[in-house]
Amino acid sequence: MSLNTAHCIIAADRHRVPMPFRAFAVRSDEPQHAHAARAPYGRVHRLRTDLLDADALAAWAAEGYRRVCIEAFSDIDYAPTTLQELAAAAPRVADLAGVIAGALQRTGVLGDEPGRYSRSVEARIDYLAACGAGFHNDVSRHWSRCLFWLLALDLADVEFVMPHAGVRLALAPGDLLVFDQTMAHGLCRPRDQGQALAASFDQGSQRRQIFLTGELLLDDAQWAAVGAPWLPVEAHSGALDLLVATFDDRTGAVQRLGSLRDSLQRSTCHVDKSTD
Repeated sequence: MSLNTAHCIIAADRHRVPMPFRAFAVRSDEPQHAHAARAPYGRVHRLRTDLLDADALAAWAAEGYRRVCIEAFSDIDYAPTTLQELAAAAPRVADLAGVIAGALQRTGVLGDEPGRYSRSVEARIDYLAACGAGFHNDVSRHWSRCLFWLLALDLADVEFVMPHAGVRLALAPGDLLVFDQTMAHGLCRPRDQGQALAASFDQGSQRRQIFLTGELLLDDAQWAAVGAPWLPVEAHSGALDLLVATFDDRTGAVQRLGSLRDSLQRSTCHVDKSTD
């Protein structure tokens, strides 16, 4: 399959780290990384393929909205789907998995082997709906080892914002994002200058957004290849542990900084039963 894919890489490594911390670090609640941490992945990828037309995006959006329930600002709801169901909703798209996998391969985050991207797309795909999104991150379970991808189906006048990485990215239907969800992120109106305001999503036909979403699971070698190796926690001295951080949902400011001061130590691992 020949893909005409526009690929934009946005720097997300100029971190605005609150004092007294010097960096961010991602810890895990999985035994294999009980005493390790990695730096956040310092890029956001935006891709677009011309093989997904407006009719297909609209058909998937209509089906997705029927499966979710979102009523108020920052409501987020998931609904699992399958490639077969998506093909039935938009039969003119001959190979949705191939289209998404081919676009994701452009990022290089799983290496050069096309099958890695295909298997990832085929493993799980969900609808994700929102009504704007206050700032939050996703780290627990295996997500510390993942990057997320989002394919925008229906939205208007919305920015994807990562406040601590200096990212404000206007989105349009058909945009495919790949990013490190362990960093705080949210959906904002451009006019709100990087803040997530409930009043901006409380009415009108453009108050809701819907995406297709999935995960890209990286092994340790792949994390090292993208510049975020898993290292002993001692290598991240002075970093803020993103697994325990909480954020103001309007501004993204890290909350209760004093209580986080000693969170990144071997003695504070997040695994009940672990081995060195």
